[in-house]
Amino acid sequence: MSSILSRVMGAVGAMAMLGIGVASAQETAAQYPSRNVRLVVSAAAGGGNDLIARIVGERMQARWNQPFTVENRPGAGNNIAAEFVFRAPNDGYTILVSPPAPLVVNAALFKELRFDPKRMEPVAVSSSIPNMLVVRGNAPWKTAKEFIAFAKENPGKLSYGSQGNGTTGHLTAALFEMLIGAKHAHVPYSGAAPALNDLAANHIDFMFADIGTIMPLARAGQVRMLAATMKETPKQAPGVPTIAEAGLPGLLSDTFTAFTAPPGTPLDIRQKLADAIREIIFSPQVVERLDQLGVIPLGLGPKEMAELIASESRRWTDVVEKANVRLPQ
Repeated sequence: MSSILSRVMGAVGAMAMLGIGVASAQETAAQYPSRNVRLVVSAAAGGGNDLIARIVGERMQARWNQPFTVENRPGAGNNIAAEFVFRAPNDGYTILVSPPAPLVVNAALFKELRFDPKRMEPVAVSSSIPNMLVVRGNAPWKTAKEFIAFAKENPGKLSYGSQGNGTTGHLTAALFEMLIGAKHAHVPYSGAAPALNDLAANHIDFMFADIGTIMPLARAGQVRMLAATMKETPKQAPGVPTIAEAGLPGLLSDTFTAFTAPPGTPLDIRQKLADAIREIIFSPQVVERLDQLGVIPLGLGPKEMAELIASESRRWTDVVEKANVRLPQ
């Protein structure tokens, strides 16, 4: 069981209301969808969330014989896409596909947001993705212990990439810095893929990223996975230790792919989408594909997602405060 799923199952105090709202169109859930649905991905093409959006969109289109268009709107710590969806009509035809950041922690990171994360409507959490500590392929550190020792003893000498300011990768690195007592240079990108490409090109030294995006470059020897930031090493990375085994038991981090709707999107439409996402994500063909990428199917619906968002918000806001994370405004 993934750490995210266990936190969901252990969550207490379900929300009394999920905000059913009134859609701007009078279309019922039975009629939905009757036209193009836009899946707005908050990162550049090529990352884990983009992959999930395309897998889901392709099968949604086949299921309902309506277009499901994937649009990438990266930037500003995932806020550009989140604001776009927040201001979209609440009819179920514009859905945000994102990592946790814009929903759980950006309110604590940015002085001002042009959207209200608490008003965004939960649809589904399709899957979780194990994060890994990864370094450039020609790095001198062969083990996580060697790397951690160097990073601890040489503050400021390393640079690390992230999927963007405030993303899980950034906050995981901030927690890493806090635990080792040394800071290094942060280089934010517009998604996991461009950051990993620069890592492979030796422009940065390390990063924390999802295993699915890492694996092609790792197999080619362009980057090297040193540790898993999970309680157990994913089976797709045999022989790679956990970060706890390397000496940092407090560094736990995984991420998830969230589908979120504008404020007031009716619950029955969101539930219809969630049911379809769950069926797709647990279909044998998709499970096999996700397993190859290290992605863990979850299929959480609106209520479970709301509980997860609340739990993760508390957890990462605490990291922001304790690690004194500050972003350029």
